[in-house]
Amino acid sequence: MKRWLAFGCVVLLVAAALAWSEVRKAHAPVDTRAVLYFLADTERELGRLPFGLTRLSNEEEIAIGNELAGYDTRGFSGAQPQDAEVAAIVERVGQQIAVRAHRKLPYTFHYIPDLRLANAFALPGGHIFIGAGLIAMMDTEDQLAAVLGHEIAHVDRFHCAERFQVEARLRKLNLGVVGALANLPLTIFQAGYSKTQELEADRVGTELAVRASYSPLGAVGLFEKFAALDRGESPRAGSPQAEVLRVTLGTLTGYFRSHPAPNERIAQIQRLIAEHNWEQLTREKTLASRPAPPPKPAP
Repeated sequence: MKRWLAFGCVVLLVAAALAWSEVRKAHAPVDTRAVLYFLADTERELGRLPFGLTRLSNEEEIAIGNELAGYDTRGFSGAQPQDAEVAAIVERVGQQIAVRAHRKLPYTFHYIPDLRLANAFALPGGHIFIGAGLIAMMDTEDQLAAVLGHEIAHVDRFHCAERFQVEARLRKLNLGVVGALANLPLTIFQAGYSKTQELEADRVGTELAVRASYSPLGAVGLFEKFAALDRGESPRAGSPQAEVLRVTLGTLTGYFRSHPAPNERIAQIQRLIAEHNWEQLTREKTLASRPAPPPKPAP
């Protein structure tokens, strides 16, 4: 009954918006992403209401995250000799940022050596995963810090915990039964959050990265890469990033659809730089090791 009531509220809000647009006769171009974000934000706010009084304790959240981290993470492949070096960089950069987070959780960083995974995601309690396909597109540690800070922010601001509570309730999981969480796919955490939460994670993640002595230009540079790809531009032919794109393009398309537009994310970080007087923080650290590009296809 409650779910139907929430759905009815969403339908009424959409109908009201359409009626108002008819009255105003606005001629602005329609962006389907705006409609999806409106629905996602509305659903998220409606879904958060029941959980305001039942927030998970840190101990409960950590236990849930530890159990989830044991499922579905071994299906990735593609290990290369330098993977240990990349994993060490991810761990070092991640821990430097995590200690600045508001919530003191046992953050753990997992590097997935699969070029098909051009994404990063977080689980409740502090497990952070990042794929080789995303790191291979980076040039600096500052870009890596921006992504890890973003994922830490999703945990720090309870986005992951709320996502878990919503999904567990919708799927009617009996959390008192051993192994019940095995029915909760990790893909629900790989999908994007609401636009409001994604932009909040960008802001908080960038602030954490700066406090860890990284440049906010890392976030700007990475989002500029995303903006170019979103426009259909390709990296220079023959470059390692062009070879990686050959494997990851499908994943990146899904990433762009589930996150705010890159130009909007860039504009927000630039405002943050101006507000905090970070203009002098321009020095970035070269990424010492990256995943190897995929082998070239046979002629």
